[in-house]
Amino acid sequence: MLFELEEVTYSRGGNVVLRDVSARLPVGASSLLGPSGSGKSTLLRLLNRLADPDAGRVIYEGRDVREYDPLALRREVSLVPQLPALIDGTVHDNVAYGPRLAGRSFNARTCLELAGLDPTIEDRDAAKLSVGEQQRVMLARAIALEPRVLLLDEPTSALDQAARDAVEGTLGRLRARTAISLVVVTHDVAQARRIADHVARIDAGRVIAQGPAAELLPEPPEPELATAEDAT
Repeated sequence: MLFELEEVTYSRGGNVVLRDVSARLPVGASSLLGPSGSGKSTLLRLLNRLADPDAGRVIYEGRDVREYDPLALRREVSLVPQLPALIDGTVHDNVAYGPRLAGRSFNARTCLELAGLDPTIEDRDAAKLSVGEQQRVMLARAIALEPRVLLLDEPTSALDQAARDAVEGTLGRLRARTAISLVVVTHDVAQARRIADHVARIDAGRVIAQGPAAELLPEPPEPELATAEDAT
């Protein structure tokens, strides 16, 4: 099991955001699915210690995450935020940001390709890219750290349908070409169905259902075609 949460409670500003949450997220692609304000993004941040629970345990590959060095954990379990947060400079500068801080070698062109971008944009000004391209540069920057897990917080919420489809396609190809596991926060049932193998449904700070996506999120029935007899 990749992650296990055991009776996790978390409060912020005196308000309980997560209450007695227990969940299991296997290796592969999981989705934290729920409406805005349900606590799913907060839960995501607990997985790599960007926040720690008030009570309960978060376990990563059999060990409490509090036993890991936070920086080492975040390089192995890397979070891609909801909105692009690029540094000033070129695309290459942005992909290089994490590996240089960690003192690691990297291949920017390979990272860009894995993130679904043309490697020839490496020398372009990152600020002049479209929002969809910037989101994928953020993905390339995370990939450059060679993580074992990518945490993605609403990765397509600011994108139009074409850019959304491109990012989803990138994530599918990334899974096919690497051993990276994904945990994706989304409010979109159809997106969770397209991306995830496993789903944890969250509402009002609690996990209300979890299991294989195919069982929890079955495909909606095809609409029946109207006949001439129906029209009369």
